[in-house]
Amino acid sequence: MSADTGSQLAGLMVQVMLPLSLLVAAGGWWAARMGEGRDADSLRAQLNRLVLYVFYPAILFAVAAVTPISLDLLTVPLLVGIGTLFNGALLYLLLWKTRLGAGLHDTTRAALMLGGMFGNTFNVGAPVLEFFFGDGAMRYAIFNDMFMTMPVVWTLGVWIATRLGSHADGERPDVLRTVLMMPPIWAFALGLGAQYTGLAYPPLVEAARFVGQAAIPVIVFVLGMTIPWRRLVPRTEVIAASAVKLLVAPLLVWALVLLVSGAPSEAQRASLVECATPTFMTSLLLAERFRIDAAASALLIGWSTLLFWLSLPLLMALGLFG
Repeated sequence: MSADTGSQLAGLMVQVMLPLSLLVAAGGWWAARMGEGRDADSLRAQLNRLVLYVFYPAILFAVAAVTPISLDLLTVPLLVGIGTLFNGALLYLLLWKTRLGAGLHDTTRAALMLGGMFGNTFNVGAPVLEFFFGDGAMRYAIFNDMFMTMPVVWTLGVWIATRLGSHADGERPDVLRTVLMMPPIWAFALGLGAQYTGLAYPPLVEAARFVGQAAIPVIVFVLGMTIPWRRLVPRTEVIAASAVKLLVAPLLVWALVLLVSGAPSEAQRASLVECATPTFMTSLLLAERFRIDAAASALLIGWSTLLFWLSLPLLMALGLFG
């Protein structure tokens, strides 16, 4: 590791990983203090709703109102989508066709497959992006969420949960209605509309940005509440899915970018950061909603988050983000 990389890593640990770690630890301590049960679950659900209905829509509106859509920007959801689909295909082979998944119920396999595909690209990815690429780099995480994560989760992700996992052949979730009822979708659309009609009022955009700044600290606190600390025992299939999530997609996309362009652009390097993030928390919500293995999903969230503190420096040392 070069001196520059070591200095950058030290800055990342202090500026990004330290506050994220403290928030995760605070959430874990708070959940332990409340004890397992209805009170902790209720608080977690209420904080999730607060983020979904207030904080996240506010930051989406603020960013969409000032960020023109460009082909360069859209390479982020494209490349992250390629990594996501590759991870899904690899995990399907590992969990359904090899000894790794032998003896596992389909509900567990589906939960691990979902968790190994989709990353925490906004709540963890955005602070890392802003460290590497400066103010405004959050746009990469937001456009990835809107153009890749959300549509793929609510189509392919739901199919994995209901067809490969719970085998709920009679259940036909109204995916379109669910997506259209999500406040983040409307906030993002309003932001783009304000930008392209020339109606984006700068003080309003800044007010929305101010409100939206609470999204990441609150949801990372909830992440600490979500990790099952007392049951965080290593399981082979969970560690394997964590390794796929944290390492396979970024290395694959890195190789693809070098093959195509040779000198990665900022957007392409941002896609590597997004691919390298740990399992997204929505995998647990999907597991609970579609009756697949929520315990395995929570374990994967926990282990991938903890191992992220090791995998990110490794990827930095390999030069992925430089």
